[in-house]
Amino acid sequence: MQSLDKLDQIFELQKKLNLKIGVDPTTMDQETRIQWLLNYTRAIGQELAELVDSIPWKWWAKYQKFDLQNARVEVIDLLHFLVSTAQLLGMSPEDLFEAYHKKHMVNIKRIDEGYHVKDENDCKHI
Repeated sequence: MQSLDKLDQIFELQKKLNLKIGVDPTTMDQETRIQWLLNYTRAIGQELAELVDSIPWKWWAKYQKFDLQNARVEVIDLLHFLVSTAQLLGMSPEDLFEAYHKKHMVNIKRIDEGYHVKDENDCKHI
């Protein structure tokens, strides 16, 4: 048996988890897919808010403490929903890696060139 890389493993684990709770993108019609995209993006927003709450962001409050352990858990929760979203959009681990790499190169170019003007076309190839 060929060993999977870590991103492949994450995608496979997430697929199994989603199937366990009854979410199977391969059987969805367009309306259901859109609803699940909305569900996942809302969940991502909520998990992001929970991550923010792990960080002492209230500059006026002296009681807050940084919760490193919970911050790490919230990042993993975000990853669960991000991978689910990618899968719902038909992306494989390879697709995700390739798109990440292309977008990374766009970001590097923007930084190198000063990013003085927004160009909506610089990501069309991703």
